[in-house]
Amino acid sequence: MTDAVSITRDLVRCPSVTPADAGALGVLENLLKTAGFDVHRVTFSEPGTADIDNLYARIGSAAPHITFAGHTDVVPPGDESAWTVGAFSGEVKNGYLYGRGAVDMKGGIACSVAAVLQYLKDHNGKSKGSISFLITGDEEDVSINGTVKLLQWCAERGERFDHCVLGEPSNVEVLGDMIKVGRRGSQSGTLIVDGVQGHVAYPHRASNPVPDISRLIVALSDEPLDHGSAQFQASNLEFTSVDVGNSASNVIPGQARAKFNIRYNDNHTQESLRQLVDERLVKACGNRIRAHIEWMPSNSNVFVTKPGPFTDLAVAAIEEVTGRKPELSTSGGTSDARFISSYCPVIEFGLVGQTMHQIDERAPVADLEKLTKVYRGILDRYFA
Repeated sequence: MTDAVSITRDLVRCPSVTPADAGALGVLENLLKTAGFDVHRVTFSEPGTADIDNLYARIGSAAPHITFAGHTDVVPPGDESAWTVGAFSGEVKNGYLYGRGAVDMKGGIACSVAAVLQYLKDHNGKSKGSISFLITGDEEDVSINGTVKLLQWCAERGERFDHCVLGEPSNVEVLGDMIKVGRRGSQSGTLIVDGVQGHVAYPHRASNPVPDISRLIVALSDEPLDHGSAQFQASNLEFTSVDVGNSASNVIPGQARAKFNIRYNDNHTQESLRQLVDERLVKACGNRIRAHIEWMPSNSNVFVTKPGPFTDLAVAAIEEVTGRKPELSTSGGTSDARFISSYCPVIEFGLVGQTMHQIDERAPVADLEKLTKVYRGILDRYFA
């Protein structure tokens, strides 16, 4: 069966918890090969990480070239006994298709495949330009051996993309309320304050880093990094843990560490952001506190796809099917769109994300059918 519900069901029944593929890419490979796609399965490796299987499929050789991207890997199901139906059953109940990945994001992939197969059937198996699929298996984990390397592999083969639709669950409340056209960057670090260990009864012989790290946390958190930009909300720095590694109540610790993450907008680059925070830390330390930041490597850069003909045709397709004009948003966390944006303009539009990563993750059958119509509408307008 090549309808979205059947494809989603078949994908959900593959327990592809990262890094396992569990047959998910094989489901897509069989469908796309039958439709005439040139399909490649590519495995990438990196020392210290799991090997990841990926899929690239293309039909057509002319421009324009639109690609649909996504990931078939899913997060663990959690307590499977707490699910209404089996976490990997793909069962339809009361108008919902249940299963881990139904929303994030096997349902979105299924809808794009169903739409493309319908489009090709109505055009004698051919496209006016080119259509492809970029599907990975490690988006839910470290994102090292997936989309970023698959894109590099495609570039080395001479593949060029004009536009991309990523089927992540972009909608907040109802289908059609939001398109993601950009994402803030993400940068993590650890604030380290050095003191001098000692006995609590003799504080003059020690230097307690706990009050100092508290002051620095407040100083770095209180001053805004910026006030937002034309298409992004304000950047924010959030401390997520504080640790002194001390199990004794009568010992002043020698060091205190606090982890933090910054979600930043297009007022900054990674380099300028780090410099700004480092300068603020030096100012807050004065001549007494000894502190520094260990910055973590990051591949989550800020990007935005500005409004234009591509976003306009997507909005028109969504409005035609759902009756809603979607907001063009840059909110939320990161996705593989951050990698794709270096190769072509990319938008994210998929299902409603309310149940993703939850017990009883589920997608309304009606939404799967509507999303398929939206993707078909995008294709019709794109090649018109």
